[in-house]
Amino acid sequence: MNDLDPQPDRPERRWFLRRLLRAGLGGLGIGALGWAFWDRRGPQSGEESPSNDPLPDYSIPGQARRLAMVHGADRGASVTAALAALGGMERFIQTGDRVLLKVNAAFAAPPMIGATTHPEVVTRVARLCFEAGAHQVLVTDNPINDPASCFALTGIAAAAQAAGAQLLLPTDQRFENYSLPNGRLIRRWPLLRAPLRQVNKVIGLAPVKDHHRSGASMTLKNWYGLLGGRRNIFHQEIHTIIAELAMLIRPTLVILDGTASMMRNGPTGGSLDDLKPTQTLIAGTDPVAVDAAGAALLDKTVDDLPYLRMAERLGVGTVDYRSILVK
Repeated sequence: MNDLDPQPDRPERRWFLRRLLRAGLGGLGIGALGWAFWDRRGPQSGEESPSNDPLPDYSIPGQARRLAMVHGADRGASVTAALAALGGMERFIQTGDRVLLKVNAAFAAPPMIGATTHPEVVTRVARLCFEAGAHQVLVTDNPINDPASCFALTGIAAAAQAAGAQLLLPTDQRFENYSLPNGRLIRRWPLLRAPLRQVNKVIGLAPVKDHHRSGASMTLKNWYGLLGGRRNIFHQEIHTIIAELAMLIRPTLVILDGTASMMRNGPTGGSLDDLKPTQTLIAGTDPVAVDAAGAALLDKTVDDLPYLRMAERLGVGTVDYRSILVK
């Protein structure tokens, strides 16, 4: 009998095929569980009444909008310098504050790709919060891929741990149906509300990226990670949903990392060739202004990103970032 002849159906062969079949079915089961976890639908319309209480305004009362821009290749040093220009972290965080760092951990990718918030930024900001007196620092996002894998591979989980911050995974029980006052798209929609209830300060940390639908992904697009459900349905009105997100969250501070900007193939990228060493970090209390400044790093203008002027018309910020730039 040669190698092309059919083999007799021996007992050990049948045992092997049964093991192979069970392994395949087990893999499918694990995959299904993984899908169920990261595709969290959250409470759906009709299942629960939406939350009627508006989100708090996490900004500092009475503080004028300000923006600082720092150039350099060292992310940690740039964060420290930008905050010093704004008056120091103690201007934003006081003793006993509970702080949420909303990162971009959307993809299971290493930090060098530039698709997610860089762990050096997470570590530095968390430590500065604690040095200013914060009682607790939380880190969260609702990634597109499996959350645990995303936080691990991006280095964000390790960065949070190194700084003493607590990582919150977007489990189902942390979502609530929410309706944005005067919103058209965010109506009875699952929102990652539990972390927002636990804090009195919110800081957004985002990279500078090209985005094939919205034109750019920066600090305003970063709030997209607070939405649950089948949020891809918003892609058809991407500029409107980003403008509504600008109304949804009034942060204490946002930090935009353009140390290396993803110039193309965003938001996932995948190659170092997609990145450009723009060596700029922008921090400010007006996310619209911060993103308007960040647009230039992508060789874009405000008019290339319609959601910026939409957000400005809604009264949540200004695209004239130079008017609030700290010299």
